[in-house]
Amino acid sequence: MSFTELPHTADVKIRARAPTLEALFSEAFNALMQVMYGKDRKGRVSRELTLESADNEALLTDFLSEVLFISEVDGLVFSHASIRINDGTLHAVLEGEPFDQGRHASGSEVKGISYSGMSITHDTNGYMLDIIFDV
Repeated sequence: MSFTELPHTADVKIRARAPTLEALFSEAFNALMQVMYGKDRKGRVSRELTLESADNEALLTDFLSEVLFISEVDGLVFSHASIRINDGTLHAVLEGEPFDQGRHASGSEVKGISYSGMSITHDTNGYMLDIIFDV
């Protein structure tokens, strides 16, 4: 499991790889939080969410958009997500902590998750994702 930042003219483009779909969603979640807040993130507070979508790309976009919304509205920085996906339904438990200006202000503001250019592929090595975060 891993993610890397790829060159992009204006936004942040991420490529993630993982052996399972749930792990791929977790990698995308980790990439979003790292872009926004850096690596110094801990878990003391938890939030649960359940979402349904027609396909994996829509489900991932909805999931990351909801994480972004909760993070901004509740002032939380998430460090971990336990994710289950079954028949188009995602259930996640997010663990994090309140935003701390001294530890979490070094990242970039993410305005949204782009559906444009997103691709989730699956082969014998697992799953791969390309996704763009609008900054």
